[in-house]
Order: sequence, then C-alpha cells, then structure tokens
Amino acid sequence: MEHTDRQEAAETPGNTPGGPRPRRWLKPLVVFLLIAIPAGYLYISALQSRNGNGDKQEEHTITGLEEGWPSRLQRRIYEVTVPADAEDVAHFETNSWKSSSLFLQFTTTQDKFGQWLNDHGMKPSDLEEGDVTIDEGEADTVGWKFTGKHHWAGTVREEDKPKPNIEVTANLDDPRYPRVFVVSTTTP
Repeated sequence: MEHTDRQEAAETPGNTPGGPRPRRWLKPLVVFLLIAIPAGYLYISALQSRNGNGDKQEEHTITGLEEGWPSRLQRRIYEVTVPADAEDVAHFETNSWKSSSLFLQFTTTQDKFGQWLNDHGMKPSDLEEGDVTIDEGEADTVGWKFTGKHHWAGTVREEDKPKPNIEVTANLDDPRYPRVFVVSTTTP
C-alpha cells in the first residue's frame, strides 16, 4: 500500500520525472504584458496626439477657416449653434492638453442674432459697444483682424468647468446683418 501511494504521488502532473514542469514564470509574464501593452499604447497615442496637433494647427492656420457648419458633435461639445439661414459660416477647431476651442463665424439678421444670444445665455443688452472680447492671439489663430474703423461690440459668457466659456465679438457696421465671431473654449 505504501508503495502505491508513493507511485501515485510520483505520477501526479508536474512530479513525473521527465514530464512537464510547472511554469511559474507564465503568470508573472501574463500580468506584465496585461499592464505593459496598454501603457505602451497610451504613451504612443499621447505622443502622436501631441505631435499631430501641431501639424493640424499649422495646416489650418495656413488654409484658414473651414467653410460650413461645425459638426453636430462639435456644436454639442462647445455648446454653440448656428442660426438658421446664416451666411458665410466657417469654423475651425484647436485641441491641446490644456484646452480646446472652436472658432466660429457667421452673418445673420439682427433678430436671429438676438435670439442666438438668448439661446446661449446672453442678451443683446450684454453687448458692450467698442468691446472686442476675442484677444489678438486667438484672432491670429484663424486670421481674424479686429482693427480699423468698425462698429465692434462684444460679450463673454463665463462658466464653471467643464462647461465652455464663449467669447462673442460682432461687427455691427450694418446692424441689420451683424457679422458674428465666436470662440468657445472648454478646459478639462
């Protein structure tokens, strides 16, 4: 009896002479790979995103604003709309680690501009005469020039994070058809 117990113990997997040995290294290797592969992927993605942003921004700075409405996703993220029947609509988006901005311009009627302001938590009476709320650095990004003898008016809607802040500057040379410039900026 004693002999068969020793024989059974010797024949159990991993204990047979010349048989498969336990792979104690396999479990740590699998754990390492489960951690290293996603971490490596995130690192590479971050580098590509950082490098790609400069290329994208440089490309759009050269070509200027993109004609047409921003996508629905962009409008939702930046909480901006475009009035129905607006003309000369163009937009541009920038993204960085610190913030993301949507630049938007359009021409609309005075009534629709007033409604647009109301829809975005502002009022026409919030517009300050002679106030250009979009700074020079932002304007340079898309080639806007807020100089010369024009009738400018502007306002800003400031929000707590993560809601976007919205800067609005309007050219009211023809108050019936304001030319509106918007920068909506969100920070994580």
